[in-house]
Amino acid sequence: MARRDEEGYLLDPDEWSEEWACAAAAELHLELGDDHWLVIRFMREWYQEHQVAADARHAMRHLERRHPGEGRKRMFELFPYGYVAQACKIAGMK
Repeated sequence: MARRDEEGYLLDPDEWSEEWACAAAAELHLELGDDHWLVIRFMREWYQEHQVAADARHAMRHLERRHPGEGRKRMFELFPYGYVAQACKIAGMK
């Protein structure tokens, strides 16, 4: 079982899996759809390449490709309690 801190974030982002993401999303009362996975997978790829979590603006730009002119708005629709509080937690990073 992946170890978490007192706020529920993974201690080691390398212990993340898509199954873990689904469980974390359920705890946050989110059902993951295609756009959620677009953002989460982008974040995981960014982490693998840079060894840090992607800044929200990078994730919004990535989302903007699918939703021209609406990346920021769509991000808040997907993760209404915030990028760090929901997207980062589900993607396995703080």
